[in-house]
Amino acid sequence: MSFLKRYLLYFKSKNEREFCYTISRIIGMYPSNLSLYELAISHSSVAKENSSGTKNSYERLEYLGDSVLGTVVAEYLFKKFPYKNEGFLTDIRSRIVNRESLNKVGKKMGLNRIVEYSGKVNLSHKSLYGDVLEALVGAVYLDKGFYSCREFILTKILDHHFDIEEVVTNTSNFKSLLIEWTQKHNHKLDFNIKEESGYMHNKEFTAAILIDEKEVSIGKGTSKKRAEQAAAEKACNVLGVK
Repeated sequence: MSFLKRYLLYFKSKNEREFCYTISRIIGMYPSNLSLYELAISHSSVAKENSSGTKNSYERLEYLGDSVLGTVVAEYLFKKFPYKNEGFLTDIRSRIVNRESLNKVGKKMGLNRIVEYSGKVNLSHKSLYGDVLEALVGAVYLDKGFYSCREFILTKILDHHFDIEEVVTNTSNFKSLLIEWTQKHNHKLDFNIKEESGYMHNKEFTAAILIDEKEVSIGKGTSKKRAEQAAAEKACNVLGVK
């Protein structure tokens, strides 16, 4: 009997075996504590109440995963660019770990096919799959330890889904570009923070770009500045600003 078959026999139900196999394909290793990964894909809209009266969802794992992901990416960039200053490193890291970027990666990794949430949840202004990706990082960290989690981030997230040289090349201050363009063409430009959600360590801002009082783009970020920069990048793409 193969190792995989023996391993999967530890999980009693067919659903558990299938979920275990799916997670192993995503993270590149077999999970030991399957309940952590079940929690990592559970949105608060489907969270079950535990014995203490609180509801368990991926949010605590997301908080942990956000910190671990940021640390690993920071270390990776620190070693890859030994002569760059902290401003450059911070900018590149933010472009990798911002909500919009992680949401796209989460979808590419197939998290949209396994995440559990209520059908009543409006996903049009959410970054659900990016949140779940961070929760998954938190689950791997608790289940396998830092070094295995680091390997997961480097091989399954960074190597698979980011061309670092392209990220560096495309790094621009889109807000400044947009300001220059609107001034040159005599347009009125406004940055508007439309929404602020989350709490404490996990805030998310939604910014809108208005040109001549018409909304042309929106962007999200963990700070107002990042949200405005994300919205400005979209606006530059829409308007062909380079």
